Amino acid sequence: MNDTYFQDQVAVVTGAGGTLCSVIACDLAERGARVALVGRTPAKLQVVADKITAAGGNCRIASCDVTDERGMQQLADELLADWGPCRFLVNGAGGNNIKAMTTLTAFDASELGDARPEGQVGFFDLDMEMFEQVLNTNTLGTVIPSRVFGRQMASAGGGSIVNFASMNSYCPLTRVPAYAMAKAAVVNLTEWLAAYLAAANIRVNAVAPGFFVNARSVQYLGSVQSGLTPRGQKVIDHTPMGRFGEAKDLLGCVAWLLDDRASGFITGATIPVDGGFLTRSGV
Repeated sequence: MNDTYFQDQVAVVTGAGGTLCSVIACDLAERGARVALVGRTPAKLQVVADKITAAGGNCRIASCDVTDERGMQQLADELLADWGPCRFLVNGAGGNNIKAMTTLTAFDASELGDARPEGQVGFFDLDMEMFEQVLNTNTLGTVIPSRVFGRQMASAGGGSIVNFASMNSYCPLTRVPAYAMAKAAVVNLTEWLAAYLAAANIRVNAVAPGFFVNARSVQYLGSVQSGLTPRGQKVIDHTPMGRFGEAKDLLGCVAWLLDDRASGFITGATIPVDGGFLTRSGV
């Protein structure tokens, strides 16, 4: 007998054009959900939509900035009118920006002078506009969808939200202060929302992916198959399973957190999906 738990339920996936959430969106559609693909780049969303429809799934593209509350509310209203209330929300939109990253891993006196080495970026050289953008995308980009779709869940009697945290939520990695700060905030927000929304029968949890394979990670880390960069080798040395994650590695955990039958007494939790990265101190 086929499992119909997700059948015809409305699932909203933000960041649906990305490497991880595109696969999550496809999985939810395969389980029978009607999936709203939310992202800023229609062309990326169309690729995902084509995969879903080719497999017989039901989806729609929603090109929208998750930090735009008015736009997100308009989308929520349209989905409610066409499909009914949101039952599942995956807040996958986020990411980093190279202009909010340092090249240094520790203070260097050259930061204070005018003759800094070309390409060097320290804490005192960071582009604060980009720093703020990273914070907004990851934090407000989680708050705003949770508000507009959480309201629908509360009106309908319940729902489940899964946020995207990170390894940076637990201990900040070098060079990514804005991203680490934002992802730490996502864990705190997840806990706060879980306590607040429990009375509305809404569970709020998060996943914390470790190092996963995507086009950007290959540039910075390399791959186990073709060769690792020095930073990539450090990551693998710190990961007991000896590999980077693949998008499919998230599917079971996300579906489990969304499913009240499987995780109905779990809320406010952040689950690492990291190949054991957190188990090693590096010493």
